Amino acid sequence: MVKAFYKSREWALWAYGGGALLFISLWLQVQMTVAINEWYGGFYDLLQNAASFSENPQVGIDQFFAELISIQYFLDGFEGSPSFVVIAFPYVLLAIFTGWFTRIYGLRWREAITFNYIPRWRDVEHEIEGASQRIQEDCNRFARIVESLGLQIVRAVMTLIAFVPVLYELSDKVDVPILRDIEGSLVWGSLVISIGGLFISWLVGWKLPGLEYNNQKVEAAFRKDLVLGEDDKVNYADLGNLRGFFKDIRRNYQRLYFHYGYFDAWSTSYDQFMTIVPYLAMGPGLFTGALTLGVMVQVSNAFSRVHGGFSLFLNNWTTITELRSIWKRLHEFEVNLDKYRISVTA
Repeated sequence: MVKAFYKSREWALWAYGGGALLFISLWLQVQMTVAINEWYGGFYDLLQNAASFSENPQVGIDQFFAELISIQYFLDGFEGSPSFVVIAFPYVLLAIFTGWFTRIYGLRWREAITFNYIPRWRDVEHEIEGASQRIQEDCNRFARIVESLGLQIVRAVMTLIAFVPVLYELSDKVDVPILRDIEGSLVWGSLVISIGGLFISWLVGWKLPGLEYNNQKVEAAFRKDLVLGEDDKVNYADLGNLRGFFKDIRRNYQRLYFHYGYFDAWSTSYDQFMTIVPYLAMGPGLFTGALTLGVMVQVSNAFSRVHGGFSLFLNNWTTITELRSIWKRLHEFEVNLDKYRISVTA
């Protein structure tokens, strides 16, 4: 799966050149999110002090719109503070390009795996269970999940590199007993909560990969009988047999949905709690004067970024479970290709 793309001369330009382009694009996006986080501080402080412009409201209104849509930053030769539009518009364009190129990258990876498998499969005389599904569907699903998850992992690492120092510095504004005495308390708190959440998720969802793997097997059996029935309805696609296959599908899905039910209950509750954590830590400081509304919003945004990076695997546990089942099927397929090819050539 990996060697077919990353250890092939044919695909080296795509694997490494395309990967480098994605790295650069993601890094630029992360830098823009840091800039937006800094912009939050000034903008929300302006809103908090809006009443101070009551005697001359037009000054406040002009400053308000300048923070949002001014292009003066460009006109001044990239000096001063950029407005929201100056940061957000390039970010949107870059995000569109990154999303498009990532899909193309995943498609090339799928092509590399597919045409690595096909010649090897053609040399095997022994029947391998679900070979066509593994070559066509599993390779497609593997590439699409790796495309999505891989992009998130790289972005998460870059986000942590960029935002951990920001959140560490903002931790000085914490005015809650115990936490205010710990240097970088928001960073350490986010890390501990995320690791704890990941451990609980592993315990709650440990049965899911096996059920997903079984799902692929029962779906493959059902699909195979239907495909054979297209050419020979006399010997295949019997209604009784198909009902039996679907009964296995229904039984496995019901078990899968049951386990996903309590996993979703845990993950949803966890996500809702994490929404209020930065406010619990920073909120009292608003009333003691230790921080302003702008700093509060900066902390909330930076905390969500850092926590999101630490909690990447927790937030994508369902996707990771599916990837693990696909990886297992493709790995078995590769083992069988090597095993039976050796026996045939012998």
